[in-house]
Amino acid sequence: MSDDFFASPPSEPPRAGAAVHHAGAPLASRMRPRTLEEYVGQQHILAEGKLLRRAVQADRFSSLILYGPPGVGKTTLAHIISQETKSRFVTLSGVESSVADIRKEAENAGHHLRLYNKTTILFVDEIHRFNKAQQDVLLPHLERGTLRFIGATTHNPFFYVNSPLVSRSQVFTLEPLGLPDLEALMDRALGDVERGLGGMHARIEPDARLHLATIADGDARRCLNALELAVLSTQPDAAGEIVITLNAAEESVQQKTVVYDGDGDAHYDTISAFIKSMRASDPDAALYWLAKMLYAGEDIRFIARRIVIAASEDIGMADSNALRVAVAAQQAVEFIGMPEARIILAHATIYNATAPKSNRSYTAIDAALDDVKNGRTLPVPKHLRDAHHKKAAKEFGHGEGYMYPHNYEGGFVSQRCLEGGKQYYDPTANGLEARVKERLDHWRKLWEEQAES
Repeated sequence: MSDDFFASPPSEPPRAGAAVHHAGAPLASRMRPRTLEEYVGQQHILAEGKLLRRAVQADRFSSLILYGPPGVGKTTLAHIISQETKSRFVTLSGVESSVADIRKEAENAGHHLRLYNKTTILFVDEIHRFNKAQQDVLLPHLERGTLRFIGATTHNPFFYVNSPLVSRSQVFTLEPLGLPDLEALMDRALGDVERGLGGMHARIEPDARLHLATIADGDARRCLNALELAVLSTQPDAAGEIVITLNAAEESVQQKTVVYDGDGDAHYDTISAFIKSMRASDPDAALYWLAKMLYAGEDIRFIARRIVIAASEDIGMADSNALRVAVAAQQAVEFIGMPEARIILAHATIYNATAPKSNRSYTAIDAALDDVKNGRTLPVPKHLRDAHHKKAAKEFGHGEGYMYPHNYEGGFVSQRCLEGGKQYYDPTANGLEARVKERLDHWRKLWEEQAES
């Protein structure tokens, strides 16, 4: 959410961060904190003695990247920093601004520094939207100290912002606001006559306040906008007071919106939590992350694929039925579709989470691939080579000495198939793999005895 700023006469530098709050502006814009004391949340970086607060108060920073979900105060914090440091404040949009815009603002910043000794803070909202060329244009101006840069992004800057720019910036993570923070913001807005709803004689009941804070999901903007809608759409009672009940609060937010971008951090973080919860044998957590993805509209085929992968990567030989269940779920999801597919995905998720675990199939193939890639390529032993061409087999000795396992008791013969006897598969004692381990240990002992004889 952007703010408009007063323009100053050409003969003097613009006022830093002086926002215009016109009557029609949304409540969240009008109630934007103006000082660090008014700012709510992010105490992990802004409490007394914390790094960012000290850097701002001492005016000792060059470039900052503020990373966090929508509505947690990234833009607001940039405004406050400009006020605290008495800097000129300029905003560019990562969506709309061009290289020419960046160069123009850098040139203006140089003029204000030379003529007025006034530092410029260039704030770039959604910095991840800038391409590499746009981001690179900033670098020389940061090196020369022409301006100071603050970028805001909802995407992990270590993935979406160029390394040279990240290396020149301090990255701070902003977290979703907690329920007490959001409730405090609503109380402040209801009591503020100048910028908030204080002149409307409105109050909110505790259960309604808690509902709006919960449904906002850590987003102050969403919370205050819902509060404003509830106040404006509720008729005063006989005493002229607007009372926001739980019913009114529920009406003001028809459906909770989950922060979930299909190709960004929320997508990758949630699927990561889902996979790791199944791996940790925690079905309740796995179901919660599954529900979040389904509610947000994640592709059910993508979820099914991850369940299939986990069935071999994390369960493997400890319970091979997990792969059968996962593949059956993947096929059923394609056939059934939503909303019933949620039941099938839950079935497979619970099976994976509660199954015994083994990652030895995963580690075994990676170890073998590493040997093929980096070690000496081993020739196929003669007794294993193709002997279908009788003349060639006789000429080259292909298949000579091969012992057919089914001709021996138990379908096993003590004959190795790999030079050097390298072992890649190390079974666990978990689940059904314990029986595999018992057999394999016996066979390997026979191979070792054969090699020694």
